[in-house]
Amino acid sequence: MKSTLICFISIVSFQLYSQQGSVAPKYSNEFLSIGIGADALGLGNAVVGQTAGVNAGYWNPAGLSKVNDWLEVGLMHSEYFAGIAKYDYLGLAHKIDDKSAIGFSAIRFAVDDIPNTTQLIDNAGNIDYDKITTFTAADYAFLFSYSRKLGIEGLSLGGNFKVIHRKVGDFAKSWGFGLDAGVQYDLGDKWKFGGMLRDVTSTFNAWVFTLDEETKEVFLATGNALPENGLELTLPKLILAGYRKFDITKSGLHASCELDLDITTDGRRNTLIRTGLISIDPHMGISVGFKNYVTVRAGFSNFQYVKNFDDSQNLNFQPNIGLGVNLKNFYLDYAFTDIGDASVALYSHVISLRLKLKKPSNMK
Repeated sequence: MKSTLICFISIVSFQLYSQQGSVAPKYSNEFLSIGIGADALGLGNAVVGQTAGVNAGYWNPAGLSKVNDWLEVGLMHSEYFAGIAKYDYLGLAHKIDDKSAIGFSAIRFAVDDIPNTTQLIDNAGNIDYDKITTFTAADYAFLFSYSRKLGIEGLSLGGNFKVIHRKVGDFAKSWGFGLDAGVQYDLGDKWKFGGMLRDVTSTFNAWVFTLDEETKEVFLATGNALPENGLELTLPKLILAGYRKFDITKSGLHASCELDLDITTDGRRNTLIRTGLISIDPHMGISVGFKNYVTVRAGFSNFQYVKNFDDSQNLNFQPNIGLGVNLKNFYLDYAFTDIGDASVALYSHVISLRLKLKKPSNMK
């Protein structure tokens, strides 16, 4: 039990302390890179060039300009690590006029009911299980989006203002604010190009830690440093995308593919292309569909070099598959995907819904 206590405190204190170890730590706010929508996850998140409708508020707000209905609604729930971590998404998009649209996205990624064993053992070494409580470690993001078609045919721009709230029980919390900018250029129905600049001016997260005296004593007794209030920056990330559609038959059978390049600026990462300044992570999505009714998807992402015991390296990647069905204004999408690891044991089933709603007849 004592080893469990030490392990738990070490994990929690490391998570908290890592936020202050660097003003711009690598993988800051990384929960926003998981992705939303089973359609996109089945394509390996390679959708920045083709995304349209309500989910575009997350992937590329420029795609919101393609909303053709009064209101679009997007919903998704997924669970990772055998249900330990839960990921929820709600999206809304509203067409303002023929050229512009607005959107709202809410995301929650959390681990609930984490045992708090900081008070399990008192100073005399006595164990009292009644002192075990639970807490939640959760990340929240709220995106307010706007998109508009420009005077050039096929060109649209969009942007996000996002509010981020992160909380670790009563131990720590932070509030952050940031901006995203996106662009899409469609050359007819065959070719599409997109660009997304996340955290344009860097996203600022201000952390506040509140530890009582007893918890501080446990931290120090287990060899952990006490976290301090501080500012965390999320550096800009650029995503470039190219999309191509192919008509296989005249009856409506078609195929498409998209290649995205994620260019991060927070130093060297374990990606396919990496330097001391930037890292480039490619991912690709392929789909085959019949008209707008049924679509089969596959994606390839998370290319990483894995070192073996003999110091040799292998290049691994994460495969993803998906299926989409459209019944009039109701879209049901499924994906079999991972959270960022090539291990089959950690794969999850993800289902998402999209609804297109007409303007109520009683509204002018």
